[in-house]
Amino acid sequence: MTRFAPSGPLRGTLRPSPDKSISHRAALIGAIGEGETRIEGYLDAADTRATLDAIQVIGAEVEELGPSSAAGGNDLRVRGIGLRGPGERLAPRPEPLALDVGNAGTLLRILPGWLAGQGAGAWTLDGDESIRRRPVDRVARPLQLMGAEVDCRDGRLPPLRVQGSTLSGIEYRLPVASAQVKSCLLLAGLLADGETRVVEPATTRDHTERMLVAAGADVAVTELRSTPAVHSGPVRRIAVHRVEGIAPGRISVPGDFSSAAFLAVAAAVVPGSRIRLDDVGLNPTRVGLLGILNRMGAAVEVEEDLSRGGSEPRGAIIARHGPLAATRVHGDEVPLAIDELPLVALAGCFAEGSTVVSGAEELRHKESDRIAGDHRLAMLGAIAGLASSDGVEVTGAAAAAVSYPRFEAHLASLVAS
Repeated sequence: MTRFAPSGPLRGTLRPSPDKSISHRAALIGAIGEGETRIEGYLDAADTRATLDAIQVIGAEVEELGPSSAAGGNDLRVRGIGLRGPGERLAPRPEPLALDVGNAGTLLRILPGWLAGQGAGAWTLDGDESIRRRPVDRVARPLQLMGAEVDCRDGRLPPLRVQGSTLSGIEYRLPVASAQVKSCLLLAGLLADGETRVVEPATTRDHTERMLVAAGADVAVTELRSTPAVHSGPVRRIAVHRVEGIAPGRISVPGDFSSAAFLAVAAAVVPGSRIRLDDVGLNPTRVGLLGILNRMGAAVEVEEDLSRGGSEPRGAIIARHGPLAATRVHGDEVPLAIDELPLVALAGCFAEGSTVVSGAEELRHKESDRIAGDHRLAMLGAIAGLASSDGVEVTGAAAAAVSYPRFEAHLASLVAS
């Protein structure tokens, strides 16, 4: 048990750990690619290491080049096996190849899309006790509609068995907005006959689309309505066509907005605080929390950095303490702040009035139940402790290392500055 006592003002400048979502996808797309992909600033955490282990079992080669300039990251070189490499390597193998995803739900839900269209070979994806409670039917069902042979325990839970098959493109309307399900189907679409279209009921993070376009894939995005409105139909269609191969080349991973968000909210609620967070990913599909905080009157500013280039926008976030007002978060905003909604609850505790969040059912279907329990709640408890009058004791604070290994060290540096 770790106690987080009330603190003085948070002050200082730092760069949060590299982005977890982008790191997972960078490794997978590097493995799918032809030739070498250099990944700069790959997050060194338990979940992302599981992805590196999995792609090496499948056949890709990973060379660690040493720590990156970003604390908590490594530079890597991934030698891909090509879009159809897994099936070609496993065609004669009688038994499925076992893949251990550990506790990485992102890996569990995205990787089957690549494997399902191989035409040969078989794989079984399994993980720890927690992963076995996370539903995978939301990826299994649409893959089956494309012609995939995918089986899961009790029709919805891991282990997930994938038999390489011939796929056909479909149009699939996501029942619930999910970037993981979308990404799985887009990877399958690279191998399917015809066009594969995924229709979103609300905008979700688009890292996969950006990487695929940068690597040479044929991806088209169509906005189906220009302004968000509650319960007003789908918002976006993403289409992908079959390709012979992709070549990512170089992928640079920015700082994780979700990690930065905890520090920014800490500064917003701890009196006298002012911090600067550099080189943070500012992808428009990830920064929904900024709009929510803006409505609450939070003193949070953004400085975009246009000098870095690459497919992902990035920049600095400057956060200061100030008065907060309550707000209402609607369902269309939830996918854009899916990892940060617990922080909205914390900010609401310090706001004048009642803050209400609706349409957040997806929180119970992510890698873990974000409402009942998740490693981010350990970080939430730490922030609450700093802003409290009596402190907070957090059981399992080390769980933060799943996505933000240097969280406690970074927080301590801001408190001591």
